[in-house]
Amino acid sequence: MNNTIDSSILTYLKSLTLLCVEDNKTTQLLYKSLFEELVEDIIFADNGEEGYEKFRNQKVDLIIVDYAMPVLNGIDMIRKTRDINKEIPIILVSAIKDVDVIVQALQLNVNNFLKKPIIATEVMQAIGNISKLLFAENYLKEQREKKIGELEKKEKYNSYQEDLAFSKELNIIRNDFYYHMIDTYQAILVDFLYKPLDILSGDAYSARKIDDKRVFYFIVDGMGKGLSASLSSMLLTAYVNHTIDKMGNNFSLKKLIESALEYIKPIILDEEALSTEFIVMDYKSSTMLYSKFAMPPSLAQSEENQIIKIKSNNPPMSKYTDNFTVSKMDISKITKFLFYSDGLVENSVKGEQKLYANFIENDFLNSFIKDELRENLLSKIDTQEDDMTFIFINQLPLPQQEKRVTRSFESTLNAVEDANDWYTDIWNGFTTNYKLAYKACVVFSELFMNAYEHGNLGLDTKTKHRLLSEDIYFTTLQELQKNCKKKITVTIDTIESNSHRYIATLIKDEGEGFNTDILHEIFKDRKNFNGRGIYISRQSSLGLYYNSKGNSVLYLHKIESEA
Repeated sequence: MNNTIDSSILTYLKSLTLLCVEDNKTTQLLYKSLFEELVEDIIFADNGEEGYEKFRNQKVDLIIVDYAMPVLNGIDMIRKTRDINKEIPIILVSAIKDVDVIVQALQLNVNNFLKKPIIATEVMQAIGNISKLLFAENYLKEQREKKIGELEKKEKYNSYQEDLAFSKELNIIRNDFYYHMIDTYQAILVDFLYKPLDILSGDAYSARKIDDKRVFYFIVDGMGKGLSASLSSMLLTAYVNHTIDKMGNNFSLKKLIESALEYIKPIILDEEALSTEFIVMDYKSSTMLYSKFAMPPSLAQSEENQIIKIKSNNPPMSKYTDNFTVSKMDISKITKFLFYSDGLVENSVKGEQKLYANFIENDFLNSFIKDELRENLLSKIDTQEDDMTFIFINQLPLPQQEKRVTRSFESTLNAVEDANDWYTDIWNGFTTNYKLAYKACVVFSELFMNAYEHGNLGLDTKTKHRLLSEDIYFTTLQELQKNCKKKITVTIDTIESNSHRYIATLIKDEGEGFNTDILHEIFKDRKNFNGRGIYISRQSSLGLYYNSKGNSVLYLHKIESEA
């Protein structure tokens, strides 16, 4: 039977101690016959509690544990074991195929799974694979220690390589809604948080506009170790984006997932798995199609402020995945969504023996936009413990006409001044918080001026800089505005949510718009003169969202209760 394991690994195995946790005596005898000549020592335990105690008190190098056992089951034993040692290789044996059990095992970094009834060749293959992993890790550890001096000398070079790697990750991620709203029959705001723990992240996401009515969202979390998990996540993300580009108007979620599986299965290692979710929002039919592979439950908020959990409908994606389920959900009565990787909820909460998973539903319910959820998260956790990724979607309620203020302005410098005075008066009626009112007016001044000069008058940034340098900027504006009949329309809506008021201001010009993809570069390079007004506006508001044409921008401010 040993011929199923590479000869180079057999010598290494003879130095290891194996802990077998199994309540069935027949299976124990099978393990003894398989392993007694293979490893240095075998320790047997009849239940999870006994197995945990033997692990604590004896030298153990790897563990094989059954799921269904008295006193303490396999998952609970693994959880206690991981509290002490997060790296020791573990094989879980189970007769059931429950998705929740598999998800829990993956979250606990179980290295391999075996199904009952036990097949000797499969057991040996699993032990062989894990032994290779241990052997490689020990070898790499020795090599790292030998070369630590060399690595220190190369620190600057390594830093440069890490920067390049992270830039590559950001290039692979595609976000068609970077400071964009989805402008269907009402405004839908889409925001993102992407906070890798390390340069090489196991998380990735994409958000793609399929057509005027459909949007695709994708999150992947590589459930493996280090570089391998990162590579698998990034390769899958790149392939998904490539396939969407090729599909064009012939997009099909089912075909996309089939193609993605065909691509990634040969790449994933035996010990790896991917948690992923593929989501398509169809705003014409008010439906959502989704295929979630061992992802944490997504959250949806109904019009009645009830939380709906959207659970995974597939096991984790692995090289053995052959079939998958696509489910459909009516979203006509949903106001908000939150899609996220498990790193978000696995952070420890400071001052409490709890994870953020215990707080996320309430924080989501009480957050109107992404920035509020992010603040709630960061105020509760001690330190970030894993990659964190989430997509926050808020469908703004239809406007209440009695709470809406609308006014149109001419495209003139005098109108710019009038508009600023009018907006200041509006805000003086909203709040006595003059600092907040000042911030809102700064944003309005910047964005209204953009609508006037860049939008309706069609003045590009390069020409503006030239006119300023020649000191003929304002005289040129006055000449251009003489023949301009285009209007600038300002709409102000008051939205009540979670006992707070949010002021949504929309500024729309009648110009040709602009390519809003440049916003990504503007916000990356905040020192660049070009677009600094937009950058300042984003910093002084809760959110900045352009329509697809680029001739309309919406921004938000929150008015705290002044009672």
